[in-house]
Amino acid sequence: MGHRRRPCDVAIGLGCHDLGVAAEAAALYLDGLVQRIVFTGGPNPSRPERFPRGEAAHFTEHALALGVPAHAVLQEPAARNTGENIRFSREVLEAAGVQARSVLLVTTPYMERRAYATCRKVWPHVEAVCASAPMELDDYAKTIGDDSLVIDSLVGDLQRVIEYPGLGFAVAQEVPETVRDAYQRLLADGFDSRLLT
Repeated sequence: MGHRRRPCDVAIGLGCHDLGVAAEAAALYLDGLVQRIVFTGGPNPSRPERFPRGEAAHFTEHALALGVPAHAVLQEPAARNTGENIRFSREVLEAAGVQARSVLLVTTPYMERRAYATCRKVWPHVEAVCASAPMELDDYAKTIGDDSLVIDSLVGDLQRVIEYPGLGFAVAQEVPETVRDAYQRLLADGFDSRLLT
C-alpha cells in the first residue's frame, strides 16, 4: 500500500504461512515503532504442518528468539481469517487494557491491501497502517520457497479484495483494469488453488 512506517500504539502480526511476518513485527518493535505486538491466528489452512500449534504460537516464539521481550507480546490463537484476526486482536487488546488508536498491520507484501480494507470494515475507528518486509515479488517467492503457492496466494488475495466488499467483509478498494487483466491471465494459467469456493 506504500504506507510510511511510523509509530503506532500496537502491531498486529496477521497469521499466515510466512514466518517473515513475525520477523517484521519484531523489527518494528525493536526499532521502537510499537510498544506491544499481538500475534493472531490458529493453524494455517494452506500449510497446517508448518505451524501445528497455530500461527500465533509460532510467530510469538520467533519474535522472542529475535529479542522481543515476552511482556510485549499478546497472543490470539483462534482466528481463522483476516476479519477474525483483526476483531479477535481488538478483543485481546481490550481485555489487556490496551487502548489502541493506531495499529500497524503486519502481513505479507501481497496482503496489505486486503488487511487494510478488512480493518477499515471491522475496526473503522482505528488508524490502520500497513507494513510488510520490503522486497520484490521474485525475492519474496524465494523466501517462501514455493513460487506456485505465492502466485496462488496473490491471486486468491486479489479475488478477496474484489469480492469481499460485496459480501460485507471489507471496504471497497479500487482495482485498476491492468491489475484485473493480469488477474484474469493468471487464472487462465491455472493459478486458482486459493480462490474462494
